[in-house]
Amino acid sequence: MKAMILAAGRGKRMMPLTEKLPKPMLKVNGQPLLTYHIERLKAAGITDIVVNLAWCGDKIVEYFADGQEFGVHIQYCHEQEGGLETAGGIINALPYLTEHHEDFIVINGDIFTDYDVHALKQLQLNVGEAHIVLVENPPHNENGDFCLAHQVVNTQKYTFSGIGLYNKAFFDQQSTGFAALGPLLRQGLSAGDVSTELYLGQWSDIGTPQRLLDVNAQQELNNVG
Repeated sequence: MKAMILAAGRGKRMMPLTEKLPKPMLKVNGQPLLTYHIERLKAAGITDIVVNLAWCGDKIVEYFADGQEFGVHIQYCHEQEGGLETAGGIINALPYLTEHHEDFIVINGDIFTDYDVHALKQLQLNVGEAHIVLVENPPHNENGDFCLAHQVVNTQKYTFSGIGLYNKAFFDQQSTGFAALGPLLRQGLSAGDVSTELYLGQWSDIGTPQRLLDVNAQQELNNVG
């Protein structure tokens, strides 16, 4: 099984930190965010990784190269300036992701989490299905994104973590180009093709300079403790 780390976003809300740097290269505890995802995937036995690139993608290639130094094999999927949004980026990378396996993992490159991807690797999806990880709503997304698929009464929404397992056929009806993932997930949830889980561990969306400062401050406290 392969995995994809989404790293093509512009990161406008992180300016000026992302003026000449892609957001997933911002550092937590002295290491780029991408490093943590690569290390967790490797720990789960997933060493074939696809990284999509757009804004300042050369900085990622320069740092990680082919991944050999990190014990993995990285393929890069280049996108036009501005990127293709999440679903568009995944669809563009499908030829890389599904060479040997119909299922693959996708992780947003701009999150910081201790989620263990071993669990996703063990799941068996049917054709055209997906499984996504939800988290409790942070202050910047109090209303959440999606309900848990197994809820009898769908009233409580949770936040999409940016972590998921997808079967290739989940994207079969989608054309190439700019496309958001949210509408596809909503449609899949309604059709019963998307399952969910709620993760209560560490998770942060590094979407603003303040959130990056907060995560680094927490890591410093953890290191002292």
